[in-house]
Amino acid sequence: MSNAAPITDRSTPIARTDKAHSVKAFIALGANLGEPLKQLDSAVVSLNQQKGISCIAMSKVYISKPWGKTDQPDFTNAMLEINTTLSAEQLLDILQKIELEHGRERKEHWGARTLDLDIILFGDETINSQRLTIPHPRAIEREFVIKPLADLDDTLVIGQHSIKDLLNTLPVETMEVIRDVTTYYC
Repeated sequence: MSNAAPITDRSTPIARTDKAHSVKAFIALGANLGEPLKQLDSAVVSLNQQKGISCIAMSKVYISKPWGKTDQPDFTNAMLEINTTLSAEQLLDILQKIELEHGRERKEHWGARTLDLDIILFGDETINSQRLTIPHPRAIEREFVIKPLADLDDTLVIGQHSIKDLLNTLPVETMEVIRDVTTYYC
């Protein structure tokens, strides 16, 4: 875990000196094998060490029931807000590299995993390529994405859906907070 001071005011973007342009992105973190909380923390450290990526804040950390394939352990989930000077495809490459470094094996769709890192939003961009769809195509259906996203910025909009409206319309699952945002240092 980083020794940096906690971010308490996210109203001012982090100044970037490596390039003139940076994009705010939101990365969903999840794991349900091994030591999920440690793996999420390690992924945040790895991301923050990458050139062109600066961590802004991390949401509360939750335990949630599996989605899609339900006969597996509960997930540990969080959301990371970053500034990046990378393209969305470059960011995806780094996320997949970090997943592999944490033992990620892609054996089955929606299966158990040591680490899952998904780009949910990348600035206000809409991307539909063979490798990447942004906004994430199922984000608005998943409380374990929407609730941590709302922790960071409840004024966001995904497609035509405001995060506030989504929070009110999603089926309420049982998500337990296991670490509050105030205890994490980004």
